[in-house]
Amino acid sequence: MKRLLVLIICVLLVSCQREQIMAKQDIEAPPPSTMQTLVFKKHSKLRKPRVVKVSPTDHDGAPPGPAPVTFKKVSPVAEPLSRYGNPGAYQVNGQKYEVMTTSSGYRARGLASWYGTKFHTRRTSSGEDYDLYALTAAHKTLPLPTYVKVRNLSNGKVAIVKVNDRGPFHDGRIIDLSYGAAAKLGLLPKGTAPVEIEALTTKGPGTQQVAHYYLQAGAFSSSALAQLLRTKLSKLTPSPVFVEKYKEFFVVSVGPFANKQMTDSLKIALASKGVSSFSLLK
Repeated sequence: MKRLLVLIICVLLVSCQREQIMAKQDIEAPPPSTMQTLVFKKHSKLRKPRVVKVSPTDHDGAPPGPAPVTFKKVSPVAEPLSRYGNPGAYQVNGQKYEVMTTSSGYRARGLASWYGTKFHTRRTSSGEDYDLYALTAAHKTLPLPTYVKVRNLSNGKVAIVKVNDRGPFHDGRIIDLSYGAAAKLGLLPKGTAPVEIEALTTKGPGTQQVAHYYLQAGAFSSSALAQLLRTKLSKLTPSPVFVEKYKEFFVVSVGPFANKQMTDSLKIALASKGVSSFSLLK
């Protein structure tokens, strides 16, 4: 009897020890879901593309890091002329520049340069923000916007860019490229290169867009004031006078006119009646 009792006690002790060992193993060994999570975290540490944030600088130059090797493609599309950057003529450093009424047939050769961080995110002449990585350019007299094909005569590289700014105002230079366009054309690190520029024709549903001259006589925050000026101008000229809403302003314009001489004559006539105005292309 005593032997039977001892045997039962031994069996119970062994059973308890086995349960404790199994319980300990269950705590220390991670469940399958935890193992999957650990594997997922390992793969989630893949290196992400490096993003460089660029802010405008006091001195122009290239952004930090290597030059870009991939670029967003520019596809020429028919666009209306920008509201800004298309005056009939303008003056910089005492030199007068007359803006072309059309880019059709334009082709030229000269020296190209580029501009970068000093102007990044700042407004261009056309009103668009300058993005130094985009394929854009500045030109002194082409209508804004104009799409042009630029070929680097030193290495044969070609890029299609959108002209949306004015410049360069340096002797001997015909186009100022964005940093991205300069990188694509191989201007870096030298900074300048001889190029050939060819304007690309963009046609709408019918015929090619041709710019016309207009006179802008005023811009008001009040519609009533704009209508008063429109009524006054209608008595001074047989040309169409109209008011259009642009953002928070009501703009009074006269036109269209076929050439700048016609706008100059009307400007003189309006000035004699106390109305100041300036010409622009649309």
